[in-house]
Amino acid sequence: MRAWWNERTLHDRLSVLVAGAVAAAVLLVSAGAWLLVAEIQQRRLDAGLLADARTIAENPWQWLQSQGARPSPGYAEIGPCWQILNPAGDVVGGSATRLPVTATAVAIATTGHAEMQEKVTLGSGEYLMLTVPIAGGGAVQVGVDPNPDKRVLALFAALLAAGCVAGVAGAAVLGRTVARAGLAPVDRLTEAVEDVAVTMDLTRPIEVSGEDEIARLGRSVNAMLAAIDASRRAQRALVEDAGHELRTPLTSIRTNVELLLEVERRPELAHRLPPEEKVKLLGDLDAQVRELATLTTELVELSREEGSREDAEQVDLAEVVTAAINRVRIRVPGLVFDTDLEPVTVQGRPGELERMAVNVLDNAAKWSPPGGTVVTRLRDGVLTVADNGPGIAAEDLPHVFDRFYRAPAARSMPGSGLGLAIVAQTAAQHGGTVTAAPNQPHGTVVTVTLGRVYASR
Repeated sequence: MRAWWNERTLHDRLSVLVAGAVAAAVLLVSAGAWLLVAEIQQRRLDAGLLADARTIAENPWQWLQSQGARPSPGYAEIGPCWQILNPAGDVVGGSATRLPVTATAVAIATTGHAEMQEKVTLGSGEYLMLTVPIAGGGAVQVGVDPNPDKRVLALFAALLAAGCVAGVAGAAVLGRTVARAGLAPVDRLTEAVEDVAVTMDLTRPIEVSGEDEIARLGRSVNAMLAAIDASRRAQRALVEDAGHELRTPLTSIRTNVELLLEVERRPELAHRLPPEEKVKLLGDLDAQVRELATLTTELVELSREEGSREDAEQVDLAEVVTAAINRVRIRVPGLVFDTDLEPVTVQGRPGELERMAVNVLDNAAKWSPPGGTVVTRLRDGVLTVADNGPGIAAEDLPHVFDRFYRAPAARSMPGSGLGLAIVAQTAAQHGGTVTAAPNQPHGTVVTVTLGRVYASR
């Protein structure tokens, strides 16, 4: 049954549910109506028996005197049958149709027990018989044929059954109509999404109207399409930029390797590449390979999916920055690092935060003159790194955090143009921002402000 249900369409399921609900309601109402009518008829029958019996029991001798001549044996009486028993339990008179004198009736007549109702066979049918005691002894028996009431109930049941069939059929039609009307917006939304899947056009939003759940779903789909489109554009831009940036070091590496291979294959040309030039060429190759490795690492960092990132946790940002300073200090031993870090707890990913701090410090170290000072401060979750280098031109400041952007003054220096882009991305992923501004009297100061700061210690 579950497998069959799972194979049905949403239209079919909704139709079945609506039809089933209406059918169940019709059946319950019909059954309740029949039971109610049956109960009313039974109570009316019982009340009529009791009223007739007590009326006769109040003055039985008057009823005996007024009963008149007996009708012929073929006469069919209309109404209840009755008879009176004396204190000995013998019949002393009554209607033309005689009722059976049961042991219960005799006991009531002789002992005065409480009234009692019984089912008795009279002719070819079954009667309801009520026996009530008479004050001073004796009893009155009253019987009635319940078959007319049963025929009425049977007819009522047939009418209810016909009504149920019509109601269930109508419920099925109603269920299909409700399913079509209710799911029409879903069908339109489905067609629009399928059209997007076929055309791959993420720039055309789905038409949404109203404020119901379907409209909310449509707006959510539009938001998802916009996010996918933005992600695809960013991915395409990343791939294009990466291809452009990778082409230069790869071309240089290929040229140098071909030169070395040519010299190895043709020893007579060895004089054209003196040993000192060969050493210099190998040094260039090593630097280019390192630059290529750095660029690849940074590209991977920028394109990392959310699911592959480390888990966020509460970390001491001062400890993270200290670890970053220690890493950068090893690479540039000629610089002075002026550090003043206030312990502060933030919610973040330690590895990414350290990478961010390393990139900011690497940028400051790259532009600092020999013997220069890199000043690092951490106050209330705000990290500032200042150098005393040449600074950044005013026209370059708005673009320093763009991917692959390199100012004209930086194009002669090693770097991929991705370091500060990673800083901006990491800050944004941690609910913060990053800015760059001139340092006084000269140099640049980079300020990183993080969100999710819990407390300073």
